[in-house]
Amino acid sequence: MYKLVALDMDGTLLNSDGTISAENKAAISAAREQGVSIVLASGRPLEGMTWALNELNMTSANDYVLSYNASLIQRVENKEIIRSETLTGADAKHIASLAHDLDIHIHAFTRRQGLITPENNYYTDHEAKINGLEITVEDFATLDNDEEVMKVMMIEEPERLSAAIAQLPAELYERYTIVQSAPFFLEFMNPKSNKGTGVEALAKYLDIKQSEVICMGDAGNDHHMIEYAGLGVAMGNATDATKALANYITDTNNNAGVAKVIQKFILDEKNAH
Repeated sequence: MYKLVALDMDGTLLNSDGTISAENKAAISAAREQGVSIVLASGRPLEGMTWALNELNMTSANDYVLSYNASLIQRVENKEIIRSETLTGADAKHIASLAHDLDIHIHAFTRRQGLITPENNYYTDHEAKINGLEITVEDFATLDNDEEVMKVMMIEEPERLSAAIAQLPAELYERYTIVQSAPFFLEFMNPKSNKGTGVEALAKYLDIKQSEVICMGDAGNDHHMIEYAGLGVAMGNATDATKALANYITDTNNNAGVAKVIQKFILDEKNAH
């Protein structure tokens, strides 16, 4: 019996127009009524997930969220931090220097200032809009070395970002968790931070076994949790690499793929017993 379901947001829970379908809402509500914990696991900050948590009525003391690709695990009701594995200002400076050499835009999320970028650009603007955030323009060289940074992102047109990724030094992958969440977003986190370690930590906190966990996603930043899960699910619209890791491939995000998994593996199973 599955007891915990971790859902990516963009491309998974959300339709392409950024909304949650009635089918997904109904299935999530039905699973929660049966005692199943549902958590959102997203690259977004909590601010960018609040509207969805409200729509799903997932705002109690028993509701948790994995934000910034699980750099933070928080209790939704009071934003209490259950687990935190973050970067520093020194890391942000190092990544910014590499981005400068590669002629790639960057932005980052800091505890103190939220979304910061040395130079405003189309993709930082997109990030700000989908998460309802203000943008602070700041030269990363001015950050304190011990400033708390949730994640740093290289952001660029897909072709240019792919070319830059090909030039990244190998040591960078030992120093950070690096995941591509979209064709135009490359994300850098603390090496202990990814959605897999995040879901694992939350499962242990809730005393839920690995075999009792379902994780669903569509992109590179979902790979760790899909690999960790007792049932790792790729969306029908997922990348080929994501599908290759999954135990099960569901319908697309626009065809209520999340609801179909909850129905098949949780609600129908419950009714069969």
